[in-house]
Formats: sequence, structure tokens, C-alpha cells
Amino acid sequence: MPVNISPARVAAFDALKEIEDGKFSSVVLPEKESQLSPLDRALCHELVLGVLRWQLQLDKIIEHFATRRIDSIDPPVRCALRIGIYQLRFLSRVPASAAVNESVNLAARARVSSARAFVNAVLRCATREPDYSPFAAVSDPVERIAIETSHPPWLVERWANAFGLEHAEMFARANNETPPVAIRVVSYDEQTVLDTIRSAGGIVTPSEIVEDAWRVSEAPARLRELAAAGEIYIQDEASQLVAQVVDARPSERILDVCAAPGGKTTLIAHRFQGTSVFAMDVSERRLATVATTVALQRLNNITLVIADAGSSLPFRNESFDRVLVDAPCSGTGTLRHNPEIRWRLTNSDISQLAEQQLRFLVNASPFVKPGGRLVYSTCSVEPEEDERVVEEFLNTDREFQQTSVSVNERLMLPSGAARTWPQRDGTDGFFIAAFVRRV
Repeated sequence: MPVNISPARVAAFDALKEIEDGKFSSVVLPEKESQLSPLDRALCHELVLGVLRWQLQLDKIIEHFATRRIDSIDPPVRCALRIGIYQLRFLSRVPASAAVNESVNLAARARVSSARAFVNAVLRCATREPDYSPFAAVSDPVERIAIETSHPPWLVERWANAFGLEHAEMFARANNETPPVAIRVVSYDEQTVLDTIRSAGGIVTPSEIVEDAWRVSEAPARLRELAAAGEIYIQDEASQLVAQVVDARPSERILDVCAAPGGKTTLIAHRFQGTSVFAMDVSERRLATVATTVALQRLNNITLVIADAGSSLPFRNESFDRVLVDAPCSGTGTLRHNPEIRWRLTNSDISQLAEQQLRFLVNASPFVKPGGRLVYSTCSVEPEEDERVVEEFLNTDREFQQTSVSVNERLMLPSGAARTWPQRDGTDGFFIAAFVRRV
């Protein structure tokens, strides 16, 4: 390895290659960052998520200065160029010389030494034209927003059709912001935990939309320590809101049919110790993650069940007071946390997911007792996965009627369901609907 490549840039380069090969940033980044110093960890994190968020705009800039299509450039070279251009355009504290030279060496490290001159030439051109805009001359509003906010044009067009162009642009812009850290306190001495975070320099404020949730800025090292010790659980406010909407009561039986990784399951079990919670998932590996979380939070009212929500379930009909279907979805509401999703998702994926979501909801419904509650949620903002699934379910199963969820008024939709937005609420984009089984 060339001696003048920082560990942060090497780790970022390797992480981006793995993510391009299909891994998720939420998995790869912790692995890479665990081997770095705090300063290098911060730079690596910034480079990886920054490149993923701004990939389309970076690629348009590269194409302009390289006079070549981005897909004609070898993947390692493309990765080195993206890292370099991102630093030049978005990280003013990084000297241009460091951004250029280390990107050149990254290409050489990947054994594409013949590309060193090419990478050097492209980045040197970019330093001479720092104000070049890849979207300034674009007249089509959807294409302009797509390039300016770095989203696939088809996604921007989809959101514009569903919510209006202005709302689509605000949402796309919000997807590139660093999300606030949200936590819930697992320890029963909440005040001591919050005081510990504050003493480490953290700024703690209560959530505006969900009970017993907190936003924290600063003190990341202390948060990691508290999470590893099972004192807190890091969980987006909208995700916590889903568990609140389940509205469990002591002595009730609760079924979470898509439980992994366990955030909602453990929150329900923690808030209502007298409940009996069944955490189900089709994947033994993913259910093992739930088991780890359950053990860390020292919960003894959760039963783990391996079963497929897409087929028959191993329970008696009408045996649960509450059933939660937090269905696998496109994840378009989580693009701040998982920016790579926007480059992997296709229109057909959304249609296929909607079919699966309806199947899960229909399959889970027989296990709700008369008068019991069925909750459906996604971390998607797509109407096909949200409102239309609800409509089709109500047309399919006449034993259920939709009921209004009890949440902050600003989150409410006319149907009685709720939706959160990153640009309005500072949370992930979630959809939550609730149904009651007729007696």
C-alpha cells in the first residue's frame, strides 16, 4: 500500500467496493470503522455515506471532465474518482492536493496503475473548474432535481406524481441530510443514563412525536458504549412510533410476524412487561440478531419463532390480542440511513413488494382475536406499498375495519393512518395503519 494513503480513505474505498458488490452500508461501515482511530472513523463514515448520497451528481461531474460515460470506467477507478470529487466538492476542510493525490494512489492500490494518469488528469481539471454545475443547464424539472439531489430520475418522477413536484424535491433534499440519532433508554434508571450522555457532551432532547424517545447530538463514543452495554437502544423515532401504535396491554399476547432485527419487538416487550411477545422471522440468522438484542436488554417475555409470513403460520386462529406486520419494503423512507437503496431499487421491485406485503397482512389476520388490533407498517413512502395495500386488504377481508392510530395530529392522514417524513419530522419516512377485528 502506498504510504501516503490515509487509513480512512483506504477503508472508505474498500467499503464502497463491497457495497457496490451488494452489501449494505449499515453492515460494512461498522466492520471497517471498528479498526480505525476516532478521527479516521469519522472521515471514513463521511466519505462512504457522502459518495453514496451524491453518486449521480459525482458521476455527472466525472463524465464532464473525463469526456467518457461513467459506465465505461473500470469500477475501482470510478470509485477512486468518486472519493476524490466528493472531497473536492463537499469537504472544504480537505486540501485539494490531498484529495487528488490519495485518489490517484487508491487507483494504483487497486492494481490499476495505468489509470493513475487518468485519475490525476480528471481531478486536476475538476480543481480548475470548482464551480462547474452538472444541472445548471438542465431545463426538465424532474431531471434537474434528480441530478441536483442525486436520485434516480424515475424515483423523483414517481414522488412528483404521488405528492407533487415541490414535495418530491423537499423529500429528495432531506434524504441527503445526516439524520439525527434517536435512542430509547433500556435501563430502568433513565435519568442516570441521560445524565451520563450529557456529561459526555451530548445534547439530549425529547422526541416530539413518540413517548420515551430521545434525540441526541454529539457524544457518539459514549452512545456506542451505552448501546453495547444494553443501557440504550439506537432506534429511529418513527420505528419507535410503530411499537407505540400497537398499544399493547399487560397480560396480552402479541405477535410480531417480521420481527428482525428486533427493535419494535423489544420495545413492546420492554414497555409492557406483563405481555407475552412472539417474535417471528423466516431467517434463522436474522432471528439470532433478535435473540442477541433480547439478551442484551434482559427481557424474559419474548418467544422466538422461525416461520414464513408468506405461508401458513404455526399458531391457533384468534390467539393474539395484537398482531404487528412490519413488512419488508422498498425502504424509500430510510434513504438518509441507507443511501445505496436508491441505486438498487427498481419500479418492478415496488410492485413485487406490495404483493408480498398484502400476502403477509392477509396471512397474519386470522390470528387476531375478535376486537383485537392488527397493525401494518412500512418504512416506505410509496403509495403502492402503503395506502393501496390497506385498500386491497380491506376489500379482501371484511372482518376488519380500519381504525385511526393515536399519534401526533400532524402525522395523521385522512384515512386514519399516519405517515412520517424526514423533511417535516426529522425521522425516517414510515407509514402506519391499524385495523380492528369485528366482534
